Amino acid sequence: MSSRHATMMTPPIEELLERTNSKFLLVTLAAKRARQINSYFNQLGEGLGAQIPPQVTSTANKPLSIAFEEIAADKITHREPDEAAAGAVEGDGEGPEAGP
Repeated sequence: MSSRHATMMTPPIEELLERTNSKFLLVTLAAKRARQINSYFNQLGEGLGAQIPPQVTSTANKPLSIAFEEIAADKITHREPDEAAAGAVEGDGEGPEAGP
């Protein structure tokens, strides 16, 4: 007997969690991509072409479902920010915590 149970979601959440390190990263990544897909569909009639179209062929109608399918197909991945760039932002000496 299989240890996987039937779910209504395709692709299964377990498969998506294997591609990210945490469920919070999965939610953030999918939400950001879903907003991009939604913007793409909204600007189609304007002919601007500024947004990236969906990267998978899908029968889903909702941008979030398309984003999950892109993550499952390894078309969308997360990249950690560079440590040098992060250090420059954190250590610039400006902001409320910097004293005289």
